[in-house]
Amino acid sequence: MLIRIDPTSDDPLFAQVAASVRADAAAGRLRPGDRLPSARDVAEALGVNLHTVLRAYQELRDEGLVDMRRGRGAVLTDAALPLSQLNDDIAALTARAKALGLSADTLASLVKEHR
Repeated sequence: MLIRIDPTSDDPLFAQVAASVRADAAAGRLRPGDRLPSARDVAEALGVNLHTVLRAYQELRDEGLVDMRRGRGAVLTDAALPLSQLNDDIAALTARAKALGLSADTLASLVKEHR
């Protein structure tokens, strides 16, 4: 698992960390029962504050995607299964948007408005 961030992005770093975990779950690189790297290891690898990673993990816990237990760390829950089931649909939608000449930002805005 490789957590990615973009320091030039306007998105908060904790949100980028959480989004990276969600993306790995959607792509099937993470499965229910898999342990996430320790927050300390992620913070060191990314060069960010430990509390930034802890906030990301807490957000994922609040969504039900991660179970955090003392001594076990952060573990992906079964709630991540729908993410992986949507992966093919997301790939098809992004390909269709690209074929229509829509940018990723435009597609993201359309999806957000459709809630």
